[in-house]
Amino acid sequence: MTDRDWNAARALVMRHGWNAVAYQILNPGMRHWFSRAGDAVAGYAAFAGTWVVAGAPVCAPERLASAATELEADAVGRGARVLFFGAGARLEQVYARRAGHSLVRLGAQPVWDPAAWPDIVRRKSSLRAQLNRARNKGVHIEEWPAARAQSSDALRAVLREWLATRGLPPLSFLVVPDILDTLDDRRTFVAERDGRVVGFLVGTPVPARRGWLVEEWPRTRDAPNGTTHSLVDVAMRAFAADRSSYVTLGLAPLAQHGANGLDAPPPWLRVVLRWARAHGRRFYNFAGLEAFKASMQPMTWEPIYAIAPGGTFTPRMLRAVAGAFSAGNPERLVARALLSAAREELHRWRVRHERPSRASH
Repeated sequence: MTDRDWNAARALVMRHGWNAVAYQILNPGMRHWFSRAGDAVAGYAAFAGTWVVAGAPVCAPERLASAATELEADAVGRGARVLFFGAGARLEQVYARRAGHSLVRLGAQPVWDPAAWPDIVRRKSSLRAQLNRARNKGVHIEEWPAARAQSSDALRAVLREWLATRGLPPLSFLVVPDILDTLDDRRTFVAERDGRVVGFLVGTPVPARRGWLVEEWPRTRDAPNGTTHSLVDVAMRAFAADRSSYVTLGLAPLAQHGANGLDAPPPWLRVVLRWARAHGRRFYNFAGLEAFKASMQPMTWEPIYAIAPGGTFTPRMLRAVAGAFSAGNPERLVARALLSAAREELHRWRVRHERPSRASH
Protein backbone atom coordinates (compact mmCIF):
# COMPACT_ATOMS: atom_id res chain seq x y z
CA MET A 1 0.00 0.00 0.00
CA THR A 2 1.25 3.47 -0.85
CA ASP A 3 1.81 6.12 1.80
CA ARG A 4 -1.11 8.04 0.30
CA ASP A 5 -3.47 5.09 0.71
CA TRP A 6 -2.21 4.41 4.24
CA ASN A 7 -2.80 8.03 5.21
CA ALA A 8 -6.30 7.92 3.68
CA ALA A 9 -7.07 4.72 5.58
CA ARG A 10 -5.75 6.19 8.83
CA ALA A 11 -7.87 9.34 8.40
CA LEU A 12 -11.02 7.22 8.03
CA VAL A 13 -10.07 5.07 11.03
CA MET A 14 -9.37 8.09 13.25
CA ARG A 15 -12.72 9.59 12.30
CA HIS A 16 -15.03 6.57 12.10
CA GLY A 17 -13.24 3.64 13.77
CA TRP A 18 -15.91 2.00 15.94
CA ASN A 19 -15.00 -1.70 15.92
CA ALA A 20 -12.37 -2.57 18.50
CA VAL A 21 -10.12 -3.87 15.70
CA ALA A 22 -10.60 -0.84 13.41
CA TYR A 23 -7.12 0.61 13.93
CA GLN A 24 -5.53 -2.80 13.40
CA ILE A 25 -6.33 -2.63 9.69
CA LEU A 26 -3.31 -0.29 9.55
CA ASN A 27 -0.99 -3.03 10.84
CA PRO A 28 1.71 -4.43 8.53
CA GLY A 29 0.60 -6.99 5.96
CA MET A 30 -3.04 -5.92 5.70
CA ARG A 31 -4.61 -5.32 2.28
CA HIS A 32 -7.06 -2.46 1.84
CA TRP A 33 -10.29 -1.85 -0.03
CA PHE A 34 -11.69 1.65 -0.54
CA SER A 35 -15.23 2.53 -1.57
CA ARG A 36 -15.64 4.31 -4.88
CA ALA A 37 -16.56 7.50 -3.01
CA GLY A 38 -13.45 7.18 -0.85
CA ASP A 39 -15.53 7.44 2.32
CA ALA A 40 -15.10 3.83 3.50
CA VAL A 41 -12.16 1.48 3.96
CA ALA A 42 -11.77 -2.16 4.95
CA GLY A 43 -8.69 -4.17 5.83
CA TYR A 44 -8.53 -7.77 4.69
CA ALA A 45 -6.40 -10.82 3.98
CA ALA A 46 -7.06 -12.84 0.82
CA PHE A 47 -6.96 -16.63 0.89
CA ALA A 48 -8.41 -19.30 -1.41
CA GLY A 49 -10.93 -17.00 -3.06
CA THR A 50 -12.05 -15.40 0.20
CA TRP A 51 -11.46 -11.89 1.48
CA VAL A 52 -11.29 -12.26 5.26
CA VAL A 53 -12.19 -8.75 6.42
CA ALA A 54 -11.02 -7.43 9.78
CA GLY A 55 -14.12 -6.38 11.68
CA ALA A 56 -16.24 -4.29 9.36
CA PRO A 57 -15.94 -1.48 6.82
CA VAL A 58 -14.77 1.70 8.53
CA CYS A 59 -17.14 4.51 7.60
CA ALA A 60 -19.93 6.70 8.92
CA PRO A 61 -22.66 4.64 10.64
CA GLU A 62 -25.26 5.53 8.04
CA ARG A 63 -22.97 4.20 5.29
CA LEU A 64 -22.20 0.84 6.88
CA ALA A 65 -24.86 -1.24 5.12
CA SER A 66 -24.21 0.21 1.66
CA ALA A 67 -20.42 0.07 2.11
CA ALA A 68 -20.62 -3.61 3.07
CA THR A 69 -22.77 -4.28 0.00
CA GLU A 70 -20.28 -2.46 -2.24
CA LEU A 71 -17.37 -4.36 -0.71
CA GLU A 72 -19.06 -7.70 -1.34
CA ALA A 73 -19.89 -6.74 -4.93
CA ASP A 74 -16.29 -5.70 -5.61
CA ALA A 75 -15.04 -9.01 -4.21
CA VAL A 76 -17.46 -10.98 -6.39
CA GLY A 77 -16.28 -8.96 -9.39
CA ARG A 78 -12.76 -10.23 -8.69
CA GLY A 79 -13.86 -13.84 -8.28
CA ALA A 80 -13.86 -13.79 -4.48
CA ARG A 81 -16.30 -13.61 -1.61
CA VAL A 82 -16.25 -11.75 1.70
CA LEU A 83 -16.09 -13.18 5.21
CA PHE A 84 -16.21 -10.63 8.02
CA PHE A 85 -14.11 -11.76 11.00
CA GLY A 86 -14.47 -9.98 14.33
CA ALA A 87 -17.66 -8.11 13.45
CA GLY A 88 -19.39 -6.28 16.27
CA ALA A 89 -22.99 -5.34 16.98
CA ARG A 90 -23.36 -2.75 14.21
CA LEU A 91 -22.54 -5.10 11.35
CA GLU A 92 -24.33 -7.98 13.06
CA GLN A 93 -27.51 -5.89 13.05
CA VAL A 94 -27.08 -5.17 9.33
CA TYR A 95 -26.73 -8.83 8.37
CA ALA A 96 -29.30 -10.14 10.83
CA ARG A 97 -31.86 -8.53 8.53
CA ARG A 98 -30.35 -10.00 5.35
CA ALA A 99 -30.94 -13.45 3.91
CA GLY A 100 -28.13 -15.49 2.42
CA HIS A 101 -25.54 -14.99 5.15
CA SER A 102 -24.55 -16.98 8.21
CA LEU A 103 -23.53 -15.48 11.54
CA VAL A 104 -21.28 -17.43 13.90
CA ARG A 105 -20.37 -16.23 17.36
CA LEU A 106 -16.58 -16.34 17.76
CA GLY A 107 -16.49 -15.42 21.43
CA ALA A 108 -16.78 -12.16 23.35
CA GLN A 109 -14.69 -9.21 24.43
CA PRO A 110 -14.78 -7.69 27.94
CA VAL A 111 -15.61 -3.99 28.20
CA TRP A 112 -15.16 -1.28 30.83
CA ASP A 113 -15.85 2.39 31.27
CA PRO A 114 -12.43 3.32 32.70
CA ALA A 115 -14.01 5.96 34.94
CA ALA A 116 -15.53 3.08 36.92
CA TRP A 117 -12.24 1.22 37.29
CA PRO A 118 -11.19 2.62 40.71
CA ASP A 119 -14.53 1.49 42.19
CA ILE A 120 -14.07 -1.97 40.67
CA VAL A 121 -10.65 -2.25 42.31
CA ARG A 122 -12.03 -1.06 45.65
CA ARG A 123 -14.78 -3.69 45.55
CA LYS A 124 -12.64 -6.64 44.41
CA SER A 125 -10.11 -7.86 46.96
CA SER A 126 -8.49 -10.31 44.51
CA LEU A 127 -7.63 -7.43 42.18
CA ARG A 128 -6.13 -5.43 45.02
CA ALA A 129 -4.11 -8.48 46.05
CA GLN A 130 -2.60 -8.78 42.57
CA LEU A 131 -1.69 -5.09 42.52
CA ASN A 132 -0.14 -5.36 45.98
CA ARG A 133 1.94 -8.39 44.95
CA ALA A 134 3.53 -6.48 42.11
CA ARG A 135 3.99 -3.34 44.20
CA ASN A 136 5.63 -5.29 47.02
CA LYS A 137 8.06 -6.81 44.53
CA GLY A 138 9.11 -3.35 43.39
CA VAL A 139 7.25 -3.21 40.07
CA HIS A 140 6.88 0.35 38.80
CA ILE A 141 4.64 1.34 35.87
CA GLU A 142 4.93 4.44 33.71
CA GLU A 143 3.79 5.54 30.28
CA TRP A 144 6.51 5.97 27.67
CA PRO A 145 6.38 8.39 24.73
CA ALA A 146 6.06 6.70 21.34
CA ALA A 147 9.58 7.65 20.26
CA ARG A 148 11.14 6.12 23.37
CA ALA A 149 9.11 2.92 23.07
CA GLN A 150 9.82 2.52 19.35
CA SER A 151 13.57 2.76 19.89
CA SER A 152 13.68 0.50 22.96
CA ASP A 153 15.69 -2.71 22.63
CA ALA A 154 14.37 -3.71 26.06
CA LEU A 155 10.75 -3.79 24.86
CA ARG A 156 11.72 -5.88 21.84
CA ALA A 157 13.59 -8.31 24.08
CA VAL A 158 10.50 -8.73 26.27
CA LEU A 159 8.37 -9.32 23.17
CA ARG A 160 10.77 -11.95 21.82
CA GLU A 161 10.87 -13.79 25.14
CA TRP A 162 7.09 -13.71 25.44
CA LEU A 163 6.56 -14.99 21.89
CA ALA A 164 8.91 -17.89 22.59
CA THR A 165 6.53 -19.09 25.33
CA ARG A 166 3.45 -19.18 23.09
CA GLY A 167 2.13 -22.52 21.86
CA LEU A 168 1.48 -21.21 18.36
CA PRO A 169 3.99 -20.03 15.76
CA PRO A 170 3.98 -16.32 14.82
CA LEU A 171 0.64 -15.25 13.33
CA SER A 172 -0.52 -12.41 11.11
CA PHE A 173 -3.74 -10.56 10.21
CA LEU A 174 -5.23 -9.30 13.53
CA VAL A 175 -2.49 -10.73 15.74
CA VAL A 176 0.66 -9.19 14.30
CA PRO A 177 2.85 -9.26 17.42
CA ASP A 178 5.51 -6.70 16.52
CA ILE A 179 3.75 -3.34 16.40
CA LEU A 180 6.59 -1.45 18.08
CA ASP A 181 7.39 0.44 14.88
CA THR A 182 3.87 1.88 14.66
CA LEU A 183 3.17 3.48 18.03
CA ASP A 184 2.43 7.08 17.06
CA ASP A 185 -1.33 6.85 17.72
CA ARG A 186 -0.97 4.19 20.40
CA ARG A 187 -0.13 4.43 24.10
CA THR A 188 2.57 2.31 25.71
CA PHE A 189 2.79 1.52 29.42
CA VAL A 190 5.95 -0.13 30.72
CA ALA A 191 6.57 -2.20 33.86
CA GLU A 192 10.07 -2.06 35.35
CA ARG A 193 11.65 -3.75 38.33
CA ASP A 194 15.08 -2.76 39.60
CA GLY A 195 15.57 -0.72 36.42
CA ARG A 196 14.81 -3.66 34.10
CA VAL A 197 11.74 -3.91 31.85
CA VAL A 198 9.59 -6.91 32.83
CA GLY A 199 6.47 -6.19 30.78
CA PHE A 200 4.56 -3.65 28.75
CA LEU A 201 1.06 -2.91 27.48
CA VAL A 202 0.04 -1.30 24.20
CA GLY A 203 -3.28 0.54 23.91
CA THR A 204 -4.69 1.04 20.42
CA PRO A 205 -7.31 3.74 19.73
CA VAL A 206 -10.99 3.05 19.07
CA PRO A 207 -11.71 6.64 18.04
CA ALA A 208 -15.47 6.63 17.38
CA ARG A 209 -16.09 5.25 20.87
CA ARG A 210 -13.58 7.49 22.66
CA GLY A 211 -11.87 4.32 23.68
CA TRP A 212 -8.97 1.91 23.58
CA LEU A 213 -8.22 -1.69 22.73
CA VAL A 214 -5.49 -3.28 24.84
CA GLU A 215 -3.76 -4.91 21.89
CA GLU A 216 -0.98 -6.76 23.67
CA TRP A 217 0.60 -7.12 27.12
CA PRO A 218 3.77 -9.26 26.91
CA ARG A 219 5.85 -9.94 30.02
CA THR A 220 9.03 -11.76 30.93
CA ARG A 221 9.02 -15.21 32.52
CA ASP A 222 10.29 -13.80 35.81
CA ALA A 223 7.89 -10.85 35.99
CA PRO A 224 6.32 -10.83 39.48
CA ASN A 225 2.73 -11.92 39.91
CA GLY A 226 0.41 -8.99 39.40
CA THR A 227 2.56 -7.28 36.76
CA THR A 228 -0.07 -7.52 34.03
CA HIS A 229 -2.86 -6.47 36.39
CA SER A 230 -0.74 -3.47 37.39
CA LEU A 231 -0.22 -2.50 33.75
CA VAL A 232 -3.97 -2.63 33.17
CA ASP A 233 -4.59 -0.63 36.35
CA VAL A 234 -2.29 2.23 35.36
CA ALA A 235 -3.58 2.23 31.78
CA MET A 236 -7.22 2.32 32.91
CA ARG A 237 -6.58 5.30 35.16
CA ALA A 238 -4.69 7.11 32.39
CA PHE A 239 -7.52 6.49 29.93
CA ALA A 240 -10.06 7.75 32.46
CA ALA A 241 -7.99 10.89 33.08
CA ASP A 242 -8.27 11.67 29.36
CA ARG A 243 -12.05 11.18 29.52
CA SER A 244 -12.09 8.00 27.50
CA SER A 245 -15.29 6.02 27.99
CA TYR A 246 -14.54 2.61 26.46
CA VAL A 247 -11.79 0.06 27.05
CA THR A 248 -11.64 -3.57 25.93
CA LEU A 249 -9.02 -6.28 26.30
CA GLY A 250 -10.13 -7.69 22.95
CA LEU A 251 -11.64 -10.95 21.81
CA ALA A 252 -11.54 -13.97 24.10
CA PRO A 253 -12.05 -16.72 21.49
CA LEU A 254 -14.74 -19.27 22.37
CA ALA A 255 -15.64 -17.29 25.50
CA GLN A 256 -18.83 -18.43 27.21
CA HIS A 257 -19.55 -15.00 28.69
CA GLY A 258 -22.29 -13.14 26.85
CA ALA A 259 -23.60 -16.22 25.02
CA ASN A 260 -27.36 -16.14 24.43
CA GLY A 261 -27.93 -19.47 22.67
CA LEU A 262 -29.41 -17.73 19.63
CA ASP A 263 -26.16 -17.54 17.68
CA ALA A 264 -25.00 -21.15 17.97
CA PRO A 265 -22.67 -22.40 15.22
CA PRO A 266 -23.63 -25.27 12.89
CA PRO A 267 -23.28 -28.77 14.42
CA TRP A 268 -19.95 -29.65 12.76
CA LEU A 269 -18.38 -26.39 13.93
CA ARG A 270 -19.83 -26.80 17.41
CA VAL A 271 -17.99 -30.11 17.71
CA VAL A 272 -14.72 -28.54 16.50
CA LEU A 273 -15.01 -25.59 18.89
CA ARG A 274 -15.89 -27.78 21.87
CA TRP A 275 -12.88 -29.97 21.17
CA ALA A 276 -10.66 -26.91 20.81
CA ARG A 277 -11.83 -25.46 24.11
CA ALA A 278 -11.48 -28.78 25.93
CA HIS A 279 -8.22 -30.05 24.45
CA GLY A 280 -6.59 -27.19 22.59
CA ARG A 281 -4.78 -25.55 25.48
CA ARG A 282 -1.50 -27.07 24.26
CA PHE A 283 -1.84 -24.66 21.32
CA TYR A 284 -3.86 -21.81 22.84
CA ASN A 285 -5.32 -21.61 26.33
CA PHE A 286 -8.82 -20.38 25.45
CA ALA A 287 -10.33 -20.98 28.88
CA GLY A 288 -7.31 -19.48 30.63
CA LEU A 289 -7.47 -16.30 28.55
CA GLU A 290 -11.18 -15.91 29.24
CA ALA A 291 -10.64 -16.48 32.97
CA PHE A 292 -7.83 -13.93 33.07
CA LYS A 293 -9.94 -11.28 31.36
CA ALA A 294 -12.90 -12.10 33.57
CA SER A 295 -10.70 -11.63 36.65
CA MET A 296 -10.54 -7.94 35.77
CA GLN A 297 -14.30 -7.70 36.49
CA PRO A 298 -15.54 -6.33 33.14
CA MET A 299 -18.75 -4.32 33.18
CA THR A 300 -20.11 -6.20 30.16
CA TRP A 301 -19.11 -8.65 27.44
CA GLU A 302 -19.71 -7.83 23.77
CA PRO A 303 -20.35 -10.81 21.44
CA ILE A 304 -18.07 -10.93 18.41
CA TYR A 305 -19.05 -12.62 15.15
CA ALA A 306 -17.93 -14.07 11.87
CA ILE A 307 -20.34 -13.23 9.05
CA ALA A 308 -20.07 -15.36 5.93
CA PRO A 309 -21.93 -15.72 2.64
CA GLY A 310 -24.30 -18.64 2.30
CA GLY A 311 -26.81 -20.21 4.62
CA THR A 312 -24.25 -21.95 6.81
CA PHE A 313 -20.64 -21.58 7.91
CA THR A 314 -18.62 -24.23 6.05
CA PRO A 315 -15.23 -25.92 6.63
CA ARG A 316 -13.92 -23.98 3.63
CA MET A 317 -14.67 -20.72 5.45
CA LEU A 318 -12.90 -21.93 8.58
CA ARG A 319 -9.87 -22.77 6.44
CA ALA A 320 -9.97 -19.26 4.95
CA VAL A 321 -9.83 -17.77 8.46
CA ALA A 322 -6.89 -20.03 9.31
CA GLY A 323 -5.24 -18.97 6.05
CA ALA A 324 -5.60 -15.30 6.97
CA PHE A 325 -4.02 -15.75 10.39
CA SER A 326 -1.23 -17.99 9.07
CA ALA A 327 -0.26 -15.69 6.19
CA GLY A 328 -1.59 -18.16 3.64
CA ASN A 329 -0.39 -21.50 4.99
CA PRO A 330 -2.88 -23.00 7.47
CA GLU A 331 -1.51 -26.54 7.12
CA ARG A 332 1.95 -25.33 8.10
CA LEU A 333 0.42 -23.46 11.03
CA VAL A 334 -1.24 -26.64 12.30
CA ALA A 335 1.93 -28.69 11.75
CA ARG A 336 4.08 -26.21 13.68
CA ALA A 337 1.52 -26.04 16.47
CA LEU A 338 1.46 -29.83 16.74
CA LEU A 339 5.26 -29.95 16.81
CA SER A 340 5.34 -27.29 19.52
CA ALA A 341 2.76 -29.23 21.54
CA ALA A 342 4.74 -32.47 21.14
CA ARG A 343 7.90 -30.78 22.40
CA GLU A 344 6.03 -29.38 25.39
CA GLU A 345 4.59 -32.81 26.22
CA LEU A 346 8.07 -34.39 25.94
CA HIS A 347 9.47 -31.74 28.27
CA ARG A 348 6.74 -32.41 30.83
CA TRP A 349 7.31 -36.17 30.57
CA ARG A 350 11.03 -35.73 31.21
CA VAL A 351 10.38 -33.49 34.21
CA ARG A 352 7.96 -36.02 35.73
CA HIS A 353 10.35 -38.94 35.24
CA GLU A 354 13.54 -37.16 36.26
CA ARG A 355 12.22 -36.09 39.65
CA PRO A 356 11.84 -39.62 41.10
CA SER A 357 15.26 -40.56 39.69
CA ARG A 358 16.95 -37.62 41.38
CA ALA A 359 15.13 -38.28 44.65
CA SER A 360 16.46 -41.86 44.73
CA HIS A 361 20.13 -40.77 44.75
